[in-house]
Amino acid sequence: MSDSDQKPWYQNGLRFTCTQCGKCCTGEPGYVWVDDEEIDKLAAARGMVRHEFVAVHTHKTRGRISLREKANGDCVFYDADRGCTVYKVRPKQCRTWPFWESNLTTPEEWARTEGVCPGSGEGELIPVEEILRRVKLIRM
Repeated sequence: MSDSDQKPWYQNGLRFTCTQCGKCCTGEPGYVWVDDEEIDKLAAARGMVRHEFVAVHTHKTRGRISLREKANGDCVFYDADRGCTVYKVRPKQCRTWPFWESNLTTPEEWARTEGVCPGSGEGELIPVEEILRRVKLIRM
């Protein structure tokens, strides 16, 4: 059996439901990469023209465009009382959490993810096909 024929350790799926707790949106500095399509959707959702949105809510780093953060490291679109203020048009990086390759390499990495994300390991059983679709989406 070749490596490409091997089934992932999570072949029976994994449980996840977003609790909108904000733990993946707050605290530590990081990057939320956005592409042109996502910028357009976010700008429209905020009632802004594209160039204004880019100037106010994004910055270029590492040769890519990322959303800005508040001084405390929180996502610019996270509100402690309301959660994600752009949830319906959130970037694919946010939509695919926690199904990132870094969280799926081993059962131990998934257990670490469960330790920081209250929705990981809970709720709906996400089939392996959907998990792989999300992993592929974030690679694009």
